[in-house]
Amino acid sequence: MNKTVNINLAGIFFHIDEDAYLKLQRYLEAIKRSFTDSQGRSEIVADIEARIAELFNERVKNDKQVIRIQEVDEVISIMGQPEDYLVDDEIFEDEPQKAYQSHRQSTTSKKLFRDTDNSYIGGVSSGLGHYLGVDAIWMRLLWILLALGTGGTFIFIYILFWILVPEARTTAEKLTMTGEPVNISNIEKKIKDGFDNVSEAVKSIDLPKHSSKIKSSSKTFFDTLGDLIMFIFKIFAKFIGIMLILIGASTLIGLIIAFFSVGVADVIEIPGIDFLEATNAANVPIWLMSLMLLFAIGIPFFFLFYLGLKILVNNLKSIGSIAKFSLFGLWLMALIGLIVIGVKQASEYAEDAIVQRTETMNITAKDTLYVSMVHNNTFSKQFGRNSSQWRPIYDENDRKLLYLTDVELILKPTKDTVASIRIDKNSRGNTYQNAKIRAEKINYNYKIVGNRLELDGYLTTAFKNKFRDQEVEITLYLPEGTVLFADQNTHSFHRNRYSHSTSSDSKLKGHYLQMVNEEMKCLDCPEEFDLNIDNDTPGIRINENGISIKNDTDTLEINQDGIKSSSNRVKVNIDSNGINITTDNE
Repeated sequence: MNKTVNINLAGIFFHIDEDAYLKLQRYLEAIKRSFTDSQGRSEIVADIEARIAELFNERVKNDKQVIRIQEVDEVISIMGQPEDYLVDDEIFEDEPQKAYQSHRQSTTSKKLFRDTDNSYIGGVSSGLGHYLGVDAIWMRLLWILLALGTGGTFIFIYILFWILVPEARTTAEKLTMTGEPVNISNIEKKIKDGFDNVSEAVKSIDLPKHSSKIKSSSKTFFDTLGDLIMFIFKIFAKFIGIMLILIGASTLIGLIIAFFSVGVADVIEIPGIDFLEATNAANVPIWLMSLMLLFAIGIPFFFLFYLGLKILVNNLKSIGSIAKFSLFGLWLMALIGLIVIGVKQASEYAEDAIVQRTETMNITAKDTLYVSMVHNNTFSKQFGRNSSQWRPIYDENDRKLLYLTDVELILKPTKDTVASIRIDKNSRGNTYQNAKIRAEKINYNYKIVGNRLELDGYLTTAFKNKFRDQEVEITLYLPEGTVLFADQNTHSFHRNRYSHSTSSDSKLKGHYLQMVNEEMKCLDCPEEFDLNIDNDTPGIRINENGISIKNDTDTLEINQDGIKSSSNRVKVNIDSNGINITTDNE
């Protein structure tokens, strides 16, 4: 059974075995004696203790673990014995030196810190310069160019580096930042740099480079190959980290800009916000919905950005468990909120209802009915069903309305002796009753003057009714023999519902049509001589477009564009560009 003691080493508490404590105590006292006459003795000893505490902390898995003599021996082998180092001031003079190094001196890889001793703002550029082996002035110039080239994006990235990358405070951290081994000799030299102001002399002693040369001479071929593969892998990992940082940062900046553009739009009346309000079925404030989108999308991309930093920066400060769980909680609440809003939004279109109104017209089988669509230039400059689906407008009394052009015109035959018109107003809602109420609130007008029917090419409803697929269907029931003249402006609104027609839908406009045998027959269309059943069967077709002659293998077309003949092997085309003859061999 061994006795343990509690020690405070550089402000960190450790449980240490009594034998290990005695050995550590003798080691520290020997170090203090070796620096008795050295300038900055207290600072050197304090940094050595801080480095020892850091090495102990790396080996302790939990607060209750006891430091054994084995851990003390490992730390001493890394730091070196006091007698292995020349601690006299002669080490800093310009005379030939011999290497006073521990036989088991370890090499230390660089870690990213902020160098506040050589900084203008936060020391990020200087720290990156040490980490990448580039002069700080080039890093500062690169930051400026990237900030200007990306419209300020890299300013945000610089701030994140400033917050997340730790500052090199202790001598051990400053040595790690430059890639020098953290041992007694280097700690002493680093501190004496501050007292004696001999930084240029120290820079000329490139101990890491010299040590690297000695080490490389003893490497085997396979060691070198392994190092090369690891180097390539690290470069690839750094590239992935940079890509994650760029993707995460650009997405976050875009989301923040979108939040301040859309989220506060209803407060400062940004143009176009009416479209969002009209489709907001859940009646959630725009700023709240934007905030939930920011959290739901932005938090994963923040962790993507943080992952990229972790790949690039080995010693990156953790944001802490509290921050991680808080962000996860915000993301979860935002996601649940968006799901609820999505369900609410979908439910507003679940049911539809139709409100009908029918009116007879004094039009008989012997009369001619003239139909045209009416447009309101105050509401919209464009006219037609496909020109604009819907938009917010204001009427002459400055009432806010929704303007829609979803109007359809349908022609059907009837057995009645007089024509009639049926208006179907259609809308959607979360229940049939709400959908019917919205349908009843649709404003649509038409006018019958003698044998002329004028139909509005649009419909309106109060803006508070919101957009719920409101539409109007107009069905004209015409008795057999009734003549119809549909104006050209009805083309985009018309939709045939009968099974057969003597002409295409686009040709029905601007002509006199008669309802015969439940079909519309054109009375003034150009005559057409057609000896075949359809366009795909052989025969002769003569119409306003020209002459077309076709058999099983050959086709001849004569029209205003020229003459075109084709067979299985030869094709001839004569037009304004000349004569073009092609065969299957070409």
